[in-house]
Amino acid sequence: MIAVSNSTPLIALAKINQLHLLKEFFGEIFIPEEVYDEVVLRGSGLTGASEVASCSWIKTEPVANRLAVDALCISLDKGEAEAIVLSREKDALLIIDDGDGRKSAKQLGLKITGTVGILLLASDEGMLDLKDALNELKSAGFRLSDREYGKIMSLGCRPTELKGSQPRA
Repeated sequence: MIAVSNSTPLIALAKINQLHLLKEFFGEIFIPEEVYDEVVLRGSGLTGASEVASCSWIKTEPVANRLAVDALCISLDKGEAEAIVLSREKDALLIIDDGDGRKSAKQLGLKITGTVGILLLASDEGMLDLKDALNELKSAGFRLSDREYGKIMSLGCRPTELKGSQPRA
């Protein structure tokens, strides 16, 4: 399965030393130029910058449909807009956490998951303890309400769109 990521999941997974999960599940990840700029260039010295810059399996790619990006930038930041458009252009799963970005992506019919979805998948695969990973994520500053946390832990939600389709690198 082809996957495109926005900035937040890259940074969040890097903060808890789980960025490698993206390689495990997808082989490679595509990011638009604006996401690279946000994380690596403007984020220089911050968590995620060196990790993303050093991963040969994270591929930066330009977005072709600039008009679509401009239209989405009315309500979203440029990185989110580019990630959504690149995901659409590549017919890829979009990894995004921002609520407005997720809503826009769903309205466009894109398949989406987020940082928590990746952790749920890793937990299903026995690669990590979900509770520990979520606690670490929250401690690193990831916004996850107590209600959302409880729902994730109690419902055992699973990112079904990913099951059975992840290549192993």
